[in-house]
This record gives sequence, C-alpha cells and structure tokens, in this order.
Amino acid sequence: MVMRRPARLDQLSDEALLAAVALNEPDSAAVFIRRFQRRVYGLAVTVTGDVSLAHDIAQMTFERAWRHAATYDARRALVTTWLLTITRNLAIDALRVRRAVPFDPDLLSQLLPPASGIDPQQAAVDLDQLGRLGVELTALPVDQRRAVLLATVAGRTALEIAEIEGIPLGTAKTRIRTGLRRLRTAVVEVAT
Repeated sequence: MVMRRPARLDQLSDEALLAAVALNEPDSAAVFIRRFQRRVYGLAVTVTGDVSLAHDIAQMTFERAWRHAATYDARRALVTTWLLTITRNLAIDALRVRRAVPFDPDLLSQLLPPASGIDPQQAAVDLDQLGRLGVELTALPVDQRRAVLLATVAGRTALEIAEIEGIPLGTAKTRIRTGLRRLRTAVVEVAT
C-alpha cells in the first residue's frame, strides 16, 4: 500500500481549502485569509470608501466565512463569489448604520487631472459643475451610485461589478449606463 502525502494547503482548490477551514484543519484559516484578503479588503474599501471600516468588514467577512464554511454549496456559487457577496452585504449593512455623510466636492476635484491655462471664470464654472455633480451623485439610487463609482473611480468592468454586486451582467451595465446618463444630464442642465 502506497501512502499519499497530504496536499499542501496552499495548493488546494478554493473549495477544498474552504472545506479544510470547515474541518478546523491546522493553518487552513491562515492560508484562506492570505488567498482572499486583498479581494475582500479591496471590495470593502470600494463599497465603503473608508479604510478603517473596510478593515473591520474584512475581519467580519472571514469570521462569517469560518462560521458558515460547512454550509457552503459549490453548486450555487464559486468560493470567491460567495465570499465577496458576504463582504458586499456586510459593507452595505455598515453603510446603512452610519449616518449620512455629505459628499465632499474637493474629493471629486482631486480625481480630475490638474487644469492648465484655464481662465479663473471657467475654473469657477467647472468647480460649480463639480459641486453639482457631487450633489447629483449622492441623489442617485444607491445601486446606481455604487455601480458608477466602481466603474469610474475603481476602474472595475461591468462583469466585475456584476460579480461583486451578485447581479446579472445586463443589470450591471444598465446601472452604470443609467447612472452616467443622469450625471451627464445634470452637468448639461447646469451648463445651460
């Protein structure tokens, strides 16, 4: 009889590693965290916009994953999708608990490239439009605002947004397109 060497934890598939976590295998939790921590934390930062809150959400995500690892069903979703859905839901819940924070127009202006050779009057008009854009951005429905920010600020594709949000690709595209259309209309109305 030939004895097989146990597979190294970092060489296991995502599903097998999650099963090892469910069975409380030594070091499986550490390998699981190392494998997924960047994606979980990145999504938490993207959704909340708050680094400190994102750390807490990432920790809560892994705690919830450990508690529910035994109930994971590979037929329903990939481990990555399952874990990012937990992250997304926790981030949204955390945002709902927080009181409304006004959108900082200075933050939006920092995202724009530096202007050169623009006269002061045009700069004032642009700044006014940027402030209006911030107001219009906060007026968007939450799902559209998240999709627009994920696409424009975080540089995510529609497919990535669909996976992060747990929605069909067509819905993600519609949210992005509708949100951008509303923002564009608001800017045009201010300009006229």
